[in-house]
Amino acid sequence: MTQHGYAEVTGLIERSASAFAGAIPVDPADEGLFGPGSVAWRLSGDLSSPIAGLRSLMLQALHPLAMAGVDQHSDWRRDPVGRLAATSGYLATVTFGERRAAQHAAARVRRIHQHVTGTDPVTGQHYQASDPALLLWVHAALVESGVRACELFGDPLTPDDADRYVAEMVAAAELVGVPASQVPSNMTELRDYLGSVRPELRCTPAAGESMTFLLDPPGLDEEVGAIWQDIRAGAVASLPPWALDLYGWSADPVTPARRTQIRQALGVLDAVLLGEPGVLEARQRITLRARATRGGIQGGRPRAAQRA
Repeated sequence: MTQHGYAEVTGLIERSASAFAGAIPVDPADEGLFGPGSVAWRLSGDLSSPIAGLRSLMLQALHPLAMAGVDQHSDWRRDPVGRLAATSGYLATVTFGERRAAQHAAARVRRIHQHVTGTDPVTGQHYQASDPALLLWVHAALVESGVRACELFGDPLTPDDADRYVAEMVAAAELVGVPASQVPSNMTELRDYLGSVRPELRCTPAAGESMTFLLDPPGLDEEVGAIWQDIRAGAVASLPPWALDLYGWSADPVTPARRTQIRQALGVLDAVLLGEPGVLEARQRITLRARATRGGIQGGRPRAAQRA
């Protein structure tokens, strides 16, 4: 543990890569929730996905009840890498796994959520992690972050594909217990929902502490640490102004030169991940599935197969 009580972030690449590789089925019985022709596959494989993931955590932490549940019940201080790797594995299973595997993973999450209850010390409100309202906030932050990160640092989605992605991801929200009727199914609905929740958001001490840790995690090796500086800058720059205000952060504009620099860092990170055991084979399995499905190929190369 460091002097601030946090465990060092060691093994981040190795454990995240292992979680991803283990989630990609060798001989799937079905095409899962989305299938190779989906926007969900394409976006999950976009170069910008690490920024999307970090940005979504930044947004999610601004809901005081969601943050209180994480702060009071998770082991993120003791094993932050384990928590991040578990999240990576879960998302890969839901996106690329068989339906049964996705349902099994979600059932485990629901069981855990049943025991995550308490009182937020800032607002004094009681929370339950199984509350569909909290689950919807986490879901919406993840989905909107994927679209925004692609827009700035990846291969931007067309408006129609962005709407299609939001609609596809309704199935992921249902898995963890959010009624489909409550889940935004297009970008307009998603933006309206995010706007409706804004009055409830704030940067609690727990949110500030956790994000300070994520922005400058102790224990990263020199190579990954250098990459992380650009990735965290991209995530912060992609936040909406109201989120920056709540955190008390500022962000430089994403100029074409800065975008190129951040994309280069993402490319280096992608190459590092590709060198980890099992990742190349997992991506090859995704490639084969995409090639076997009409509509799963864009320009001869399915983007979801190129990156984790």
